[in-house]
Amino acid sequence: MKNGNGFQRFGIITRYVSPLGGLTLASDGEALTGVWFDGQKHFPEFPPETRLEIQLPVFEQTKRWLDLYFSGTAPDFTPPLRPCGTPFQETVWECLRAVPYGHTITYGELASRTAERLGRERMSARAVGNAVGRNPVALLIPCHRVIGAGGKLTGYAAGLESKARLLSLERAAHS
Repeated sequence: MKNGNGFQRFGIITRYVSPLGGLTLASDGEALTGVWFDGQKHFPEFPPETRLEIQLPVFEQTKRWLDLYFSGTAPDFTPPLRPCGTPFQETVWECLRAVPYGHTITYGELASRTAERLGRERMSARAVGNAVGRNPVALLIPCHRVIGAGGKLTGYAAGLESKARLLSLERAAHS
C-alpha cells in the first residue's frame, strides 16, 4: 500500500529509546503507522528496502509526545495516526483511543463499547482482546490500559512487566 508520496505503509522508520527499551516508529511519509517495543509480539518484518531512516515531521511530533508521556505528563496532542487493520480492529482501536490517560478499562467494557459503536447487542471480549493484541501503534493507541476482570493485568504484546510500569507511570502522574 502506498500513499501519494510513493512510500510504503512501513516504508520509513526511525528509533526512539524509552525508559522501557527501544521503540521502532514507522510512517507512510505523512502519518504514524506503527510504534513497537523491541521484541514485542507481532513486531513486523521490515524488508531491507524499507529501512529508510528519514526524519519526518510526524516522527518529531511522536518523539515529543513520547518525551512528555515518559516524563509523566499526559500529552495534549496526538500526532497523525494511520493504523492499518481490519474494519473490526480499527473500530476497537478507536474505542481504545477514548480511554483517558491514567484510567483503565476491562476487556468486557471495551467489548460493550465496541458492540455499541458497531450497532450490535453484544461483542465477544475474546475477539476484542485479539484486536487489542494486534494494535500496531503502542502507547498512542493505549492498549496497555486494558485490564482483565477484577483489575487483573492480562496480555500485553510488550510483556506484563512493561504494562505494569506504564500503568504505574500514568497513575502516579494522574494522582
